[in-house]
Amino acid sequence: MRLLYSKPSPYSSKVRMSAHLCGLTLDCVPTDTGAEGDDLLSTNPLGKIPALELDDGSVLYDSRVICEYFDRASGNLLIPQALEGWTVCKRVEALADGLTEAVMATLYEVRYRPEEKRHQPWVDKQWRRAHRGLDALEADVANLPEAPSLAHFAVASDLGWIQLRYPGAFEEKNPGLVRWLDGFYAANPAYADLKPVA
Repeated sequence: MRLLYSKPSPYSSKVRMSAHLCGLTLDCVPTDTGAEGDDLLSTNPLGKIPALELDDGSVLYDSRVICEYFDRASGNLLIPQALEGWTVCKRVEALADGLTEAVMATLYEVRYRPEEKRHQPWVDKQWRRAHRGLDALEADVANLPEAPSLAHFAVASDLGWIQLRYPGAFEEKNPGLVRWLDGFYAANPAYADLKPVA
């Protein structure tokens, strides 16, 4: 399987961590979404990563879909199948990814809009969303089981991206998330090399 990805991308990181847990080998191809190259657009017409080309030539995109595929392909090693475990896992994944999308929106406002066209009230709203999400996430991670799952990978990847792009954005206000992240990598050092990096 061939994965079009970017090292800083939290969603690429989540997919790579998930593949590792499921024992799946990926041929990882660094991809610049800004270039809108033919390889990316033929794999994902939306021009987004991660995008996965399966061995039969078919393609999957969106990290959630790719991770669901890995779970099924591995006999459900990634996502708990009992209703309560599934509910917690998927809720935590959605929360972690959602708050990161809000933070990404603030980055894109600066990266892609000229200063005179930036709208600070909209940026402030995204940060309020993110901080509410971080507060809720801090409560949720305390109840995650010890064994890694998709929920763990979403949280580790998303928090890693925020630390990469906005150092200090949550560490003081959410020390429980810092402790959780440090504990996750201490208990699962194989995943440290798969976290978002510049």
